[in-house]
Amino acid sequence: MQQSDPDLVSACRRGDPLAWEKLIQRYQRLIYTIPRRAGLDEDQSAEVFQEVFTTLFQKLGDIEEPERLQAWLVTTARRKTWRTICKEKAWQPTEPTHEVGVQKESSIPDDAPLPDEQLIILEEQHRIRVGLESLDERCKKLLELLFYAPEPPSYAEIAILMGTSEGSIGPTRARCLEKLLRILNK
Repeated sequence: MQQSDPDLVSACRRGDPLAWEKLIQRYQRLIYTIPRRAGLDEDQSAEVFQEVFTTLFQKLGDIEEPERLQAWLVTTARRKTWRTICKEKAWQPTEPTHEVGVQKESSIPDDAPLPDEQLIILEEQHRIRVGLESLDERCKKLLELLFYAPEPPSYAEIAILMGTSEGSIGPTRARCLEKLLRILNK
């Protein structure tokens, strides 16, 4: 069974390195995606990611609601992304074209904020990934084959991979999705 955020925060406060590793693994994809979707490159996104977890380490004792850790991390990532974008704008030279005072359209940074709808989608995807990790290995493997493979295999191929009959894939899928739904609705 997967540890809850409050349990991991408590273990981190006690200095448990394994808890830190689990916490980082749980949120690394979500936190890294926020700056990437805002237009930062890989290095800048990695820097934001590192700053978010450094800040978490420094402020771990100050977090009053560990059950809201995901919201805290997302807010921190958004703020650090915004600061990085602002810093880049302040230091980024413009590329003049042949006309005086005109910039190439490609050199004008997109200063639109990360849409809240996109952030909601990212958080929901993260929630589903965490829920999937809570499932037993059989369900996890089946759902990954069905929904995460670039080209989902046929039921016949899945039956071979899972060591079961082709006719049992549909009912097993339904049970696994029900288990995932119960986890997500907790």
